[in-house]
Amino acid sequence: MAVTLPLYEGGPWVALLLGALFGVVLEGAGFGSPRKLTAQFTLRDFSVFKVMFTAVVVAAVGLYAVEAVGAAKPGGVYIPTLYLWSIALGGALIGAGFAIGGYCPGTSAVGCASGRADALVFMLGMLIGVGVFAALFEPLQALYWAAEGPKRQTLDALLGVPMPVVLAALVLIAVVGIWLGGRVERKFGGPLSAAEVAGREAARAP
Repeated sequence: MAVTLPLYEGGPWVALLLGALFGVVLEGAGFGSPRKLTAQFTLRDFSVFKVMFTAVVVAAVGLYAVEAVGAAKPGGVYIPTLYLWSIALGGALIGAGFAIGGYCPGTSAVGCASGRADALVFMLGMLIGVGVFAALFEPLQALYWAAEGPKRQTLDALLGVPMPVVLAALVLIAVVGIWLGGRVERKFGGPLSAAEVAGREAARAP
């Protein structure tokens, strides 16, 4: 019999708690610094890939496990329908912001919480962008809802293979990707040290 997972119905307090814990993990990974994030684009540091892909694998395997033991209802997680043009355009915009500013929405909040002025500027720009999008949502709806993809499909349903096969493929991709990433980042002089992440002044300190 499926049961309600702990903290599931705790409202905004649970969101704040989980957000704070997520922020601690991001800061611990060095993602509060734009140097760490932009180093992914220069192939010098693959921490972003390693941390995020590991999180994807852990979440996928964990969700499958809790469903398998009956602790959660199969299909109980909301799966949105894909709109391909929206995803492509949104991905390009957030990727450009990531590369130029060195932050994504979550890491900018972490950087701001740790006292970084550039993260605060990034967050302000992000809020302005949200406001502009909200103002233009009506005339942009035709683009926003264009190119509808598969309706609420998971990878196993989309590919026509059992979920364990999908999970095994994800684990394999993660292992190979992390191994290759380590080799590439060493080739380009990485990964960044803690002093380099903190800034040039720290890097020159004795």
